[in-house]
Amino acid sequence: MRDILVTAIVFGVLPFIFKRPWVGIMLWCWLAYMNPHRQAWGFAYDMPFAFITAIVTITAFMFSKEKKGMIWTRETILLLMFIGWMLLTTYFAFYSELAWDQWSKVWRIQLMVFLTAMIIKERQHLNWMIWVIALSLGYYGVKGGIFTIMHGGQFRVQGPAGTFFGGNNEMALVLAMLVPLIRYLHLQASQQWVRWGLASAMVLSGIAAIGSQSRGGLLAMAAMGFFLWFKSRHKLVMTIYMAIAVAIMASVMPQEWYDRMDTIKTYEEDDSALGRINAWHTAFNVAKARVTGGGFEMFRAPTFRQYAPEPFRVHDVHSIYFEVMGEHGFIGFGMFILLAVLVWLRANQVIRECKNDLKRKWAADLAAMIQVSLVGYGAGGLFLGLAYFDLTYHLMIVLILAAKFSGVLDKTRATPTMAPAKKPPPHPSSKFGHEGAGRRI
Repeated sequence: MRDILVTAIVFGVLPFIFKRPWVGIMLWCWLAYMNPHRQAWGFAYDMPFAFITAIVTITAFMFSKEKKGMIWTRETILLLMFIGWMLLTTYFAFYSELAWDQWSKVWRIQLMVFLTAMIIKERQHLNWMIWVIALSLGYYGVKGGIFTIMHGGQFRVQGPAGTFFGGNNEMALVLAMLVPLIRYLHLQASQQWVRWGLASAMVLSGIAAIGSQSRGGLLAMAAMGFFLWFKSRHKLVMTIYMAIAVAIMASVMPQEWYDRMDTIKTYEEDDSALGRINAWHTAFNVAKARVTGGGFEMFRAPTFRQYAPEPFRVHDVHSIYFEVMGEHGFIGFGMFILLAVLVWLRANQVIRECKNDLKRKWAADLAAMIQVSLVGYGAGGLFLGLAYFDLTYHLMIVLILAAKFSGVLDKTRATPTMAPAKKPPPHPSSKFGHEGAGRRI
């Protein structure tokens, strides 16, 4: 039944994309973030719905009468350069076949990211897209929060199998990025029942992140929560929501969870932590030895044999920073960090120019919450590997679109013109004089 339902929804929506390509972006976001076909168990489970949607969206956009142009900013130009560099590192990768398989996933994601910037042309469509993303991921946050409460935190909250965030660690990081998006929608909502629903989703998503039993997820939530409170316009309200979430977690989480989280302080005794550190050294050594790094999927036994301090301690890298460093070298790592800095500065610009304007305050709120999401991503990313996750790059484009729709990107300046030469003073015998021409500003 689920297979039929998902298939009917997808193929039922596809015809509308030909008239309105932005509908394709909404459908793709739903498929990419909720992965509804992964909730089925039959023929729909492995159906390439997202790929089909992407093809239809691209075709509809190419044949539409809409103006086709990219928003070229320092961020989008750098992202394009980063994509080009990843293509180069894939060509020189240690494990060519595996690297090209991963590259095929990454470039498709980035293509849809750029298409989003080209197709979304109205603020209302941007707002709907944020709703689709928040509800798609919020499904797992609400479901996971209820699951954690009902089972007393005995089991780990995980994402849908076969996706970027299928594991408990990745699920926790995604939820840390999700909560600020829900908070943005909460700030914009006018109906009380919607506000209460979004507030409940925030609390339950926070509980689900803790219920993942991910130590990196705990750090991500702590960093995100502090910055969310700091950025909040209503600190008392956020304090109440956080207190409720903490109280629920304290009452349901078992002692085993506390024992596991306590191992953060004694990482030198934890085999998993030591394995990550060994992988980080491996990434640094590969980047130091090769300009292009090792390429996608380089963290495998032969790489450790040659570059690791402990050659036989093979472990996944579990860090967005060392993942990019090892796979794309110091140049790729520099682009990755610079991109984050530029996005942060752009968000500051939007906040600075829009926060005191009632008509544009929405953009300031959105930019602030994107910063909070990036704090959660950056903190959790120290110990979790999601360097190529769709949402990270989608948030960058969302910020660029917010800057565009709020007028922040409008750099049009009036071009000064040459003032005409002054006329000679009137002849004394003239009855009427003439005023000199003034300058045009």
